[in-house]
Amino acid sequence: MRFGIDRRQRRCDPGASPAIDRVAHPRNTWEMSEQSAKPYLVRALCEWCADNGFTPYLAVKVNAETRVPQGFVKNGEIVLNIGTTATRKLTIDNAWVQFNARFNGASQEVAVPMTAVAGIFAKETGYGFAFTVADDPVTALAAATEPGALDRNGAASGDDKKIGEAGKRKPRPSHLQIIK
Repeated sequence: MRFGIDRRQRRCDPGASPAIDRVAHPRNTWEMSEQSAKPYLVRALCEWCADNGFTPYLAVKVNAETRVPQGFVKNGEIVLNIGTTATRKLTIDNAWVQFNARFNGASQEVAVPMTAVAGIFAKETGYGFAFTVADDPVTALAAATEPGALDRNGAASGDDKKIGEAGKRKPRPSHLQIIK
């Protein structure tokens, strides 16, 4: 203890009185909303790439809010070069990644919600971060309730080939070959 204040009870605000803090927060916890670290990590890796001469690439899972050139979307995903030489007016805030870029010679505005960012990495080294992206709830519900998606036992309809007549899984054929 220093000056009558236990360091374990001290908060980030040095001007706050520990006695008042204990009254306001009996369990010594901060009451604040949980904010995603994703935008901070995206900005940090983008800056790290610029400092080291690397090219930052942004992996995006395209959804209804995402504004990207649809001709370059493959399997619902697109990878975008967000380096300074490839973009103009790049802004990365806590909710969106926005910039202008040329696709096949035509300038287009790109806007990606931070919730759709699946990862950021350096092209040259592959170093980066991957993030989990939640599926669109409407699409996920539609896929789950699609007729024929589930059989009467609750298994996916494609699983019936793996199950034998007795209700047990059929053994897989051997991957070994007999050579004579």
